[in-house]
Amino acid sequence: MTPHISRSLSRRTTLSIATAVAAGALLAGTLSTTGAAAKTSVPSAAPQALSASSRADLIKDASAKSAATAQELKLDSKEKLVVRDVVKDRDGSTHTRYERTYDGLPVLGGDLVVHETKAGKREGVTRATSKSIAVRTSGVSLKAAPSGARKVVWAATGTPRLAYEKVVTSTKKDGTPSKLHVITDATSGKKIYEYDAIRTGTGESQYSGGVEIGTSGSGSSFSLTDAARGGHSTYDLKHGTSGKGTLFTDADDKWGDGTNNDAATAGVDAAYGAQVTWDYYKSVHGRSGINGDGKGAYSRVHYGNDYVNAFWDDSCFCMTYGDGEGNAKPLTSIDVAAHEMSHGVTSATANLVYSGESGGLNEATSDIFGTSVEFYAKNTKDVGDYLIGEQIDINGDGSPLRYMDKPSKDGNSLDAWKTGAGNVDVHYSSGIANHFFYLLSEGSGKKTINGVDYDSPTSDGSTVTGIGRDKAEQIWFKALTTYFTSNTDYAAARTGTLSAAKDLYGADSAEYKGVAAAWAGVNVS
Repeated sequence: MTPHISRSLSRRTTLSIATAVAAGALLAGTLSTTGAAAKTSVPSAAPQALSASSRADLIKDASAKSAATAQELKLDSKEKLVVRDVVKDRDGSTHTRYERTYDGLPVLGGDLVVHETKAGKREGVTRATSKSIAVRTSGVSLKAAPSGARKVVWAATGTPRLAYEKVVTSTKKDGTPSKLHVITDATSGKKIYEYDAIRTGTGESQYSGGVEIGTSGSGSSFSLTDAARGGHSTYDLKHGTSGKGTLFTDADDKWGDGTNNDAATAGVDAAYGAQVTWDYYKSVHGRSGINGDGKGAYSRVHYGNDYVNAFWDDSCFCMTYGDGEGNAKPLTSIDVAAHEMSHGVTSATANLVYSGESGGLNEATSDIFGTSVEFYAKNTKDVGDYLIGEQIDINGDGSPLRYMDKPSKDGNSLDAWKTGAGNVDVHYSSGIANHFFYLLSEGSGKKTINGVDYDSPTSDGSTVTGIGRDKAEQIWFKALTTYFTSNTDYAAARTGTLSAAKDLYGADSAEYKGVAAAWAGVNVS
């Protein structure tokens, strides 16, 4: 879409935020023919780039016929559909994502996606649950609602039932805010489920060299506001832990000095990370902003003291970065920024619940797109790789936080699916999908990409041939936005990605077969 530019001057400024390093030194080694190859043609089933107004019109049209759609799907008369999003493919097909209500109550885990051709013929429906939402909402004995809770219908696990949802706000020991959603059965009072709405990750400022970032202003008054990218702005919390912070401003439009001596340096990295993430989603997937509505989020840096983390929060639609141990290492690298903001994309689309196998898929989606953005940026100081947090040195030996080619190398992550995978911390069960994505992109066995050596095994001893990262990204994004639902597990993720590969490349294609082979390589069938 054409960006809406405010009357103030929007500028792209070259900023030297660290000493330049020769590209050759960082590009040593053999480049992968699949990892950094030229872009392939975009399939007709890939998402179409939509302006904010076009998307709004599609949502309005879908909302106007939501009652008729509910009848066509033979939903209960007490059920209503509420449009969350509409994705339109290049061939004119649409995928409309709905939330449900039942007798006026929100149905958690009742979301569904209706797939239609350009002519409006329904091709299928992807449902979070296949169970009928038929619960008694009156004339039943209920436990007293927890203070501040709301009544809902819980349909994500087991038989749909009346429940209460309470959000418990607190702060964890490391300083991370927590918004714990606790679901209890309305008749027994027993806890059914819980998940934290704050998505967290770790990383370190990589100081991406001389970069261009969007700023606004003129004369002697500039701000770190990118008018060309939905008005994304960057704020300084000055080691506080609440509020929006203070917008970064400057008199000469030259920001940061490449060190922590200048508070604006972390602001530059955060703004640059947001910029390349925005550009990636728009250029590669036709998505304008995290919500797809052309509006920018905002970033906060210098959160707390010695805070070794970063997090995305849906409620403020914002990204927050700590400064690391000793306030010396702001967590504002490209892959960390893209990882955290991709949690927002997931929330706006499939809304994968941040617990169990869906939580692992949520985390993996952020690792997948964090990695994808890092490759897309082509930054000579932070070249693309399949390592997560490779510069954080959290282990004190220079090793990365996570490995996509063999996740278990970190000592905790899963290489393949196993019984009980949903009980593993989401940052470690994510290894299953991370490994799948690596195998799908690059294949199994030994190889060197951008100077980094990889050796990816398979759970069944098979040899997997990669289809290229560009195609793997298209498949994962289409699956996320059109086939995944709030409680998608690994088996359903396999089904969704196969459907996406079929749509994009055909059921007899090498890409479709590659998806099946990669899932088999991580024991998902």
